[in-house]
Amino acid sequence: MQFSAAQIASLINGRIEGDPGASVDSFAKIEEAVAGQLAFLANPKYEDHLYTTGASVIIINESQEIRSALSATLIKVPDAYSAFAMLLRKYQEMVTQQLTGIQQPSYISPTAKIGQHVFVGAFAYIGDHVVVADNAKIFPQAYLGNNVKIGQHSIIHPGVKIYHDCIIGNKVIVHAGTVIGSDGFGFAPQSNGTYSKVPQIGNVVVEDNVEIGANASIDRATMGSTIIHSGAKLDNLIQIAHNVEVGQHTVIAAQAGVSGSTKIGNNVMIGGQAGIVGHISIADGSRINAQSGVSKTIKLPNTAVTGSPAFDYGAALRAQALSRNLPDLEKRIQELERIISQLLEERVG
Repeated sequence: MQFSAAQIASLINGRIEGDPGASVDSFAKIEEAVAGQLAFLANPKYEDHLYTTGASVIIINESQEIRSALSATLIKVPDAYSAFAMLLRKYQEMVTQQLTGIQQPSYISPTAKIGQHVFVGAFAYIGDHVVVADNAKIFPQAYLGNNVKIGQHSIIHPGVKIYHDCIIGNKVIVHAGTVIGSDGFGFAPQSNGTYSKVPQIGNVVVEDNVEIGANASIDRATMGSTIIHSGAKLDNLIQIAHNVEVGQHTVIAAQAGVSGSTKIGNNVMIGGQAGIVGHISIADGSRINAQSGVSKTIKLPNTAVTGSPAFDYGAALRAQALSRNLPDLEKRIQELERIISQLLEERVG
């Protein structure tokens, strides 16, 4: 499928410099692109490739200075990275929208409700009273337990398991291998040293426009709901425990873990391999550095923390600077001790 520079510019509200009729049929990185491909330039580190690339059309920032003549047609926009990302999303939507129908073998309960233009891949399982809304895509080997609800335009990738009673909103993407609604880690210690399982009778609610990476695990609530609020983005290999709430437009990087009943605010950024203990709150806009261990509530919005246990980011940097200077400080202290000792000897003498 081919698109002209003029068509692309109209989609992203860009301004053309060059041939509006230049056509492309695929995407490529600017350093690898050849004729007939679309590329973009947002990072100044790749600016030299602007003059050597074979791309037919390039999306660039309006602020980008052009140092010499170019063979490619340029489309100038305020933010090249965001514009290119939007084009990729539209392309992906075009591809997925072509998938409709129910492949066999698959199992769909007679009591399930399947909307229009839905795709159900082979070997998928859709349980009793499941609702799959219009334009949703359920890929092969996905499992939807009884009473699960899948919203419009949501995509459930291969091998995803969604346990009973869980609710997935509109335009949600869940990547392969993720488990939503498995039991929370609830065990009551007994006097004889054993543990008695506490039944987990709640569910998981994933609101609209959430994306969850591959092989993540989101536990159902003991009672009530574990909630991933609208616009949140979760990376691969993340553990979200029972009764956790993840705020709107919060992002969590890979291998992070959040313990039970913790409430994470809106627009929080959590780095990879960070660990957060249970029953605390994280204020809106907080930034938690990678591999940090958060053991206390963060009350002040827009706070940045790092370390384990995590504390104020600026204070942590100062502490690191001091620790690097400890050998010199030791020498200075030893010299001061020598001088003081000498002065005392002279005074006594």
